[in-house]
Amino acid sequence: MKPGLLSLVFSAALFAQGPPQDLSVRMQAFAQALGVGCNHCHTAERGSGQPEPKKDIARAMMAMTRDINQKLEATLGPAQAAAARVECVTCHRGVPIPKQLGDILSETMKAKGAEAAVDQYKELHNEFYGRDAYDFGDQTIVGLAQQIGSRRPDDALALLNAHLEFHPKSARTLAAISYIYTRKFDDATAIKYLERAVEIEPENGVFQGQLEQLKSYQRRKQ
Repeated sequence: MKPGLLSLVFSAALFAQGPPQDLSVRMQAFAQALGVGCNHCHTAERGSGQPEPKKDIARAMMAMTRDINQKLEATLGPAQAAAARVECVTCHRGVPIPKQLGDILSETMKAKGAEAAVDQYKELHNEFYGRDAYDFGDQTIVGLAQQIGSRRPDDALALLNAHLEFHPKSARTLAAISYIYTRKFDDATAIKYLERAVEIEPENGVFQGQLEQLKSYQRRKQ
């Protein structure tokens, strides 16, 4: 089926679900589910005939959820299917890209490099931090940095330092930066970051042990 005809089919299906005022309410619900505004999909001037690819994606997603819900009802019956009903927000949870933050950044890093991934992290943090959306906890960035630290320590440091800008009291991030500096054979800088981590969490025996070990190793090496 041609793209233009596909759009007409899905548009007709959407209008068939209710009068225009209901359509407006539904579209507002879609925008809220993705945490976006109307111009996320409506990118062209009205009546211009210019392509709007995100509208085609939205129509496909609407068809997918409708198909899932119909199959649920056929399998479970109307009562149980109503409790398991799938909506846009089921996957999106208020974000346009329904993926884990670590996966998003990892894909961007592979495709565009560390600088693009850092910029994307900052943009997402500024827009979505504090909402029930992406996980901006230490584990997300520290985990990704640990995956790439041995092979690409500078890329790992770029991500960790971006996270530290937003969370300067994150002892775990400081400790992770310290570890990456040991991969770069810069023990002096590693000690400085680990000392900062211990200052923030003086009761953390793991950090204290790592710091003592690193200082002892540095003395022996001298």
